[in-house]
Order: sequence, then structure tokens, then C-alpha cells
Amino acid sequence: MGNPGRVLVTGGNSGLGAAVVQAVAAAGGTAVVLDRDISAVSGAKAFQADVADRASVEAAVKQAAEELGGLDAVVTAAGIDRCGRLEDVPAEEWEKVIGVNLMGTVSVVRAALPYLKESHGRAVTVASSLGIKAVSDATAYCASKFGVVGFSRALAAETRGEIGVTTMIPAGMKTHFFDDRTEQYKPQDDSRLNDPLNVANAILFVLNQPKGCEVREMVICHEEEDSWP
Repeated sequence: MGNPGRVLVTGGNSGLGAAVVQAVAAAGGTAVVLDRDISAVSGAKAFQADVADRASVEAAVKQAAEELGGLDAVVTAAGIDRCGRLEDVPAEEWEKVIGVNLMGTVSVVRAALPYLKESHGRAVTVASSLGIKAVSDATAYCASKFGVVGFSRALAAETRGEIGVTTMIPAGMKTHFFDDRTEQYKPQDDSRLNDPLNVANAILFVLNQPKGCEVREMVICHEEEDSWP
């Protein structure tokens, strides 16, 4: 694969975000991390920001772009979840999922848009298989990820010919995403979880498409994944 250039990755401290940072560096690109916890980031420039805080996002994206001399891509890998029935999840926790997963995605892309237009770059938004298939006890997560899909499709239509927009739709991955869940909401069979590096390499494939060719959406999952279709 070719050099993906200057890539801003949210949630780059762990999970899929960290895998994207690793893949970008291995391909000769320059990854910069935006995360609320950057203590474990090594080998990449990092900026501390909570994606749910729009002002913090705007300042961090601007600083990153100025230090790198622009941006060629953003990958919005930051995400959280709060499992449970609607009446059992505290409203502030439910809304926090929307704030991080949906509004955080929007804030990062909006802040990066001038730089991406300048470089004719790409925005890769990370949705989920639960952004196209709804399940019980996941109203917050499904609402946020369905929202990411809708936002990304509309953005692609709006910026056609100016930037590339790709929606990545991964199913479950072997990350720490599930660690803070109660046992009933943890995957019962880890063998059906995909390696985040597989998803990161798929994102590199997207970033390396020639000018004029766009991967608009990509579903990627373990071959035995049952949450899709």
C-alpha cells in the first residue's frame, strides 16, 4: 500500500484507533492521536481532548493540522457504550453515548473539513454493525451508530468531489471495548471477534484509493459473525 499521509485518529490510544495508528505508521504515513487519555500513546504525536467537548476538539484539530502542515485524512475511532434497557440506563449516561459516538464524530469532521478540502483528503467514520441492525438493550449505541451512518451518507453527498467520505461498519473486535460491561453484555465467544488490525488494514485500503475512486461503505467482520446481516 502507498503512504496514507497525515492521518488524525480519534480514540488512538487503544483498540481500533491504536491499530489504525500502527497501520498508518507501518505504511510510512504520519498518525496523530486525539484522545481523552494519551498516557499510553507512543511513537505518534498525541493531543488530549474529549471528543464530546466541541471546543476542545476544535482546538486540538487545529493544533494538529498546523503542526503537520495540513491533514490528509481523519479516522473517527473513538466510541463508548452503555448497555441496558432504556428505563435502566441513566439519562446522562445514555446521552453521553450520543455525545461521544455521534456528536464527537461530527465535531471532529467539521473541525477537519477545511484541511481535508485543501488536500482533497478523506474522512473515515467508524460506525458499527449495530448501525445497520438494531438489537435489544442497545438503544443508545444503536441510535448513535445509525446516526453516524446517516451523517456520513449525507456528508458524502454534500462534499462530493471535494473530499472522500467512507463509513466503516465493523462488527465486534478483540479490544478492551467490552471490559467494563457486566457479564451478561460481554461477548460469550471471543473466537467470533475480529482482530482490530484487520479493520485497520481495511481502512488503509480505503485511504489508498486513487483520486476519483471512493469506497463509500464497507462492512467488515469475522467470518462467523452473527450480527450481520
